[in-house]
Amino acid sequence: MFALSGDMDREHVAGLHELLENEADRRITVDLHDVTLVDRPGVQFLADAEATGIRIVNAPNYVRTWIVAEKDRNARATQEPDAPLERGV
Repeated sequence: MFALSGDMDREHVAGLHELLENEADRRITVDLHDVTLVDRPGVQFLADAEATGIRIVNAPNYVRTWIVAEKDRNARATQEPDAPLERGV
């Protein structure tokens, strides 16, 4: 388990990404109980981490809501666009 505290911003994401990437046991849990501020790159990282199977626990409500919104945004972006409507001649 990795317990984070303080701010989680763009500056910290790269280091955290590297740390978690080097973790041999992929059953990783990240505890956000003591996190006070998360910016968009931090939320994007957390959403991507959950998508790969990393467990996020004790996320503040605003962070959990934002993670869900980020996942929804990513899902919409990867869906194929609807086929164009054919126009009659």
